[in-house]
Amino acid sequence: MASGDTLIVFTPYNNEPPASIYATLDLRNYHPVLDFDGAADEEAVFTGIMPRNYGGGGLTSLLHVMFTSATAGTSYWQAAIERMDDGTLDLDADSFAAFGGANAYPNAATGIMSIATIAFASGTAMDSLAAGEMFRLKIRRDADGSVGTDDVTTDAELVGVEIKET
Repeated sequence: MASGDTLIVFTPYNNEPPASIYATLDLRNYHPVLDFDGAADEEAVFTGIMPRNYGGGGLTSLLHVMFTSATAGTSYWQAAIERMDDGTLDLDADSFAAFGGANAYPNAATGIMSIATIAFASGTAMDSLAAGEMFRLKIRRDADGSVGTDDVTTDAELVGVEIKET
């Protein structure tokens, strides 16, 4: 596997919503999306297995998003990884690494996607995830702007997530 190659793709149907503050499944012109509120932080969680051809470098998460009606402003997105290694992690409690974050900007036409790119350095930033291990990826929109600037008051729609090696 080479740097920049896609490792995993998640769609809205892969979401395993948390018990509270979760993004909701919706359709936009028959395309599945996850709606993230414009006023309150909401989350989505995806489970995967890191492919065995993963080379051990850093990871980049590309969040493909649209906005219900916003055509200007800034939205702030966060992502965190939880390694689910054999024989160590107690799955009865969350153990995500620290969030990384990035902005996405609405386009002049609401149906055009923007991409928020969140990079994770190899090691603790990605919970020391290794090839062949299960993991969870938590995506959060910081709609209240407590961590980054988010002044878009309408829903944001997550269309898909690509994870690639960097």
